[in-house]
Amino acid sequence: MGRMRVTLAQSLLAVVCCAVPLVGSATPWGEVKTPTVGAARVIGSVANGCISGAQVLPEIGAGYVSIRRYRNRFYGHPTLLRFIAEVGQAQQRLTGALLLVGDLSQPRGGLMSSSHRSHQNGLDVDVWLTQADSAATARQLMDHADDPPSMVRSDGMRVSTYWGANQRALVELLARHRSVERIFANPAIKLALCQSATAEDRGWLHKVRPWKGHDAHVHVRLACPPDSPQCDAQNPLPPGDGCGAELEWWFSEEARRPKRAIPGYPPAKPTKQPAACRAVLGAQ
Repeated sequence: MGRMRVTLAQSLLAVVCCAVPLVGSATPWGEVKTPTVGAARVIGSVANGCISGAQVLPEIGAGYVSIRRYRNRFYGHPTLLRFIAEVGQAQQRLTGALLLVGDLSQPRGGLMSSSHRSHQNGLDVDVWLTQADSAATARQLMDHADDPPSMVRSDGMRVSTYWGANQRALVELLARHRSVERIFANPAIKLALCQSATAEDRGWLHKVRPWKGHDAHVHVRLACPPDSPQCDAQNPLPPGDGCGAELEWWFSEEARRPKRAIPGYPPAKPTKQPAACRAVLGAQ
């Protein structure tokens, strides 16, 4: 059993997700207020990259509302913006509610001063699991306010009473989209999805990856787009629905009360930034 748990823990090293830099740590990327001109291109990785020619996500679209705009983190590759528009419309048809869209990337991507280690190259977006019936309600709920209630119980073992059919349908909708490579969600949310999915239709589950936190929102990541040869793709996901031993490890004593940090926490030591990103940062 110990050998299996070590193997499972080591397998997480291949996952680049959401480790958080020190709050307020200096980064020049946050000082840049506008994207570069020209065609959109993803450069580098989600945790060590940037984006040139990023496009702006409209504040309100069919089926979604972009919240906490004062952060200036609503830029991304066109594929990401199309994805948000498509799932927003689909979710509104299902529930009549608006999708609450959180952080994408900064105007030129790069490292943020708080909240994320990834979100650097215009392919990541946070989608909140609480929904709203209007943009005004979304603003009141999210802007300059604490996060909405957790979908996970305080013991971390199961979903809370805030989790329901609308939340489950939303995560499945996100995972089924053709552009999505993986989704990070709390292990308890992954467990609830594993338990509710039918035996005949579980293929989408393998995209949902258990990860620490992510109890009120999910982190969606798209695959490298064909127009961006400098985009560094992540390792392929393992086969299967991810509902077996890998998921069980997250509820083990080792994972819940680790004697050492879970792989990927704290953030990895800084690596050399792609030369193309240095040019993007300095462009006029």
